[in-house]
Amino acid sequence: MDETLVGQHIAEVERIGYTIVANAIEPDLIAQLHAGLARLEHELAVQPAGNSFEGAATWRIYNLLVHGALYERIPVHPHVLPIVEGVLDNGCLISSLSSIAIGGGETAQPIHADDQLIPIPKPHVATVCNTMWALTDFTEANGATRLVPGSHTADHSPTYGETYDTIPAEMDAGSVLVWHGSLWHGGGANTTSERRVGVAMNYCAGWIRQQENQQLGIPRDVAARFSPRLRQLCGYGIYRGLIGHIDKHDPVDLLDTPNGMHIGSSDPMVWNRL
Repeated sequence: MDETLVGQHIAEVERIGYTIVANAIEPDLIAQLHAGLARLEHELAVQPAGNSFEGAATWRIYNLLVHGALYERIPVHPHVLPIVEGVLDNGCLISSLSSIAIGGGETAQPIHADDQLIPIPKPHVATVCNTMWALTDFTEANGATRLVPGSHTADHSPTYGETYDTIPAEMDAGSVLVWHGSLWHGGGANTTSERRVGVAMNYCAGWIRQQENQQLGIPRDVAARFSPRLRQLCGYGIYRGLIGHIDKHDPVDLLDTPNGMHIGSSDPMVWNRL
């Protein structure tokens, strides 16, 4: 993406808390994700969680990076990642990667902020930057994400279950919504008979704990095939030269050691390979 356009999107996130990147996802990738997610939903026998936050008619698939190379294209997408890096910084991490399919009849999700469990005073520097990939059109009727523009600058988080004035983040399939983690928002009600399908690609600062534990949740042999940038985003790296090291070594070295060995091993052959 052009640097000027990236800068405009970053500035919009800073100003109102969110931005929409139109036509960000290639049509062939949209089609592959549709097919792949439908297959996973069937194979994993996915069912709605049935609680007020995840929904009673919403199908979610978590930890997508373990399910094949197709999903490896999402976190590093060149039309989205540079914006996220501008909101956080280049040391950002994958917090979670999941799909969200809101079915007909689903009620609106309670308004919330994605960083409200982090116990630091607001407003604060961005600790979370999340994105929603529209695999179908997002409309007010089918459950487009509801937003409270400018709420990322509030000195508090919303009260769970309260009603707030919101606007729908309507966008065409192939677009991506990017927002500051302090922005008040929630999935909309789906009053249609069609599913609203999206991918939630969420990031956090390199000094914040990830929502999904990427190092344990993704088998080491799977992470070993990732691109260097994707490895870093999963946490196989060191933030600002210090945070995340193992015995003064970059944790990415773990992916290049034989099974059963680790950086702290007393075996000199291990150290010689690092």
